[in-house]
Amino acid sequence: MKTGQVYILECSDGSYYTGVSSDPDLRIQQHKLGVIRGYTHSRRPVKLVYISEEMDIMSAIENEKRIKGWRRAKKKALIDGDFDRLVKLSKSYSNTKHGSAGSA
Repeated sequence: MKTGQVYILECSDGSYYTGVSSDPDLRIQQHKLGVIRGYTHSRRPVKLVYISEEMDIMSAIENEKRIKGWRRAKKKALIDGDFDRLVKLSKSYSNTKHGSAGSA
């Protein structure tokens, strides 16, 4: 079974880039060197601020897509490992957007 990990890079402009890779060490090095012509290329240097535990690649891809849709505050809570704040941000956003409790 192929595995992967989700990672978040902080770019020089303060933005976050979320990616997924089955070889995160290599992939992050490619971002740092500018080999990847995309979002991070013009925002170097980048630094790794979060990496998930290893999981099956399909779960990693699903998690990457989910995290990419999050607001900055929610990503920051994940980076900080503040899961209580992460839950509160999810509920407060859901209450604001949908008028009821849930997750965003």
